[in-house]
Amino acid sequence: MKIKKEDNILIMIGKDKGKQAKVSKVYPMKNMIVAEGINIKKKHQGPKKQGQKGSIIQFPAPFNASNAMLVCPKCSKPTRVGYKISEGGKARVCKKCKAEI
Repeated sequence: MKIKKEDNILIMIGKDKGKQAKVSKVYPMKNMIVAEGINIKKKHQGPKKQGQKGSIIQFPAPFNASNAMLVCPKCSKPTRVGYKISEGGKARVCKKCKAEI
């Protein structure tokens, strides 16, 4: 998976198209990510104790990583991710400006 936690992303598809956000959780086995303020869902929650009222909770739901594109920290443009193998290991590289991410 090319998107990691704490990366800045641009949403390419869906109701939040064009918004930028920071990734808060990554589920690599499902190819899903959770970003702050993106794909907000509402959940109706019943009362926990007697005499307490129920409430509606809003939370960011996971969405497919293919709907987002990584924003390069150097050139600030949405970009595809490549890899460069060197002595230090494998590093992610911006396809537009060739800078390491």
